[in-house]
Amino acid sequence: MRKPIDSEDIPAKILKGFLWMREKIASPVDALHEKNFVNLVKDERGDVPGWVLVVLMTTGLVTAIWTIAAPRLSAILKNSLDAMNGIR
Repeated sequence: MRKPIDSEDIPAKILKGFLWMREKIASPVDALHEKNFVNLVKDERGDVPGWVLVVLMTTGLVTAIWTIAAPRLSAILKNSLDAMNGIR
């Protein structure tokens, strides 16, 4: 049978678990990120084609969504403004 957990022990146990996770998992990951960061800094070219692709895809998505949603957004705005004019 398990003993009940004292509510005052919960924050201490959470902190202890977090610190254990940080030590066991995050430290090796941080070391890996530092190594990758150093390698990226050495390569000054960057990933220009990747960023161009991201910008073009984002622009395309925004344009497509705006084209589809523009009539409905205009109707919502018009109805809202008409309702506000009716309050006066």
